Amino acid sequence: MIRILIADDHAMVRQGLRNILSGQSDFQVIAEASNHGEVMQHLRREPCDVLVLDIAMPGKNGIDTLKQVKLELPNLPVLILSMYSEDQYGVRALKAGAWGYLTKMAAADQLVDAIRQVVRGRKYITAELGQSLAESLHRDKDAPAHALLSDREFQTLRLIASGKTLTQIGQALALSPKTVSVYRARLLEKLGLQSNAELTRYAFENKLVE
Repeated sequence: MIRILIADDHAMVRQGLRNILSGQSDFQVIAEASNHGEVMQHLRREPCDVLVLDIAMPGKNGIDTLKQVKLELPNLPVLILSMYSEDQYGVRALKAGAWGYLTKMAAADQLVDAIRQVVRGRKYITAELGQSLAESLHRDKDAPAHALLSDREFQTLRLIASGKTLTQIGQALALSPKTVSVYRARLLEKLGLQSNAELTRYAFENKLVE
């Protein structure tokens, strides 16, 4: 029996995933979590065979949670299931330790196949993510500036481009507004920009936000 922990901040999404996965005779959804704290609490209390993890969760997001999971349970397969396309977060997720990455547009049988594959100890990589990986391995001096941003800087860029204030960004990332200001200053320096308006334009031109 493959024991699964589902982590997503939307109850309807969790229920939908539970319905899909419970249809497999060898799958057992042992618990659900809606945020970083609940994920870690469940993992410390009851072992599972795979964690299906969303990125956009309140407080610490899925990438932060993934990094913490890899510190405490380095051998636990983590499958990212996200609303974000592979070229936005897929490579970052794999570099942070994910065993696979799927978007929520994926078919149910893809999710089932992905879970079976990562539990067997193999990475699950879609054609789209494979292309993004190939491009990341062959980046040169012409690589986009945002490819060199840290995860936090990348998250801050996306949130600024989405119209969030420093306070709202701090709440979303569980950081103080002062710390967010530091990330914003780094962004401006690394991207060679001068204002939030220029950051927003850069994000849209490079398809970093939808």
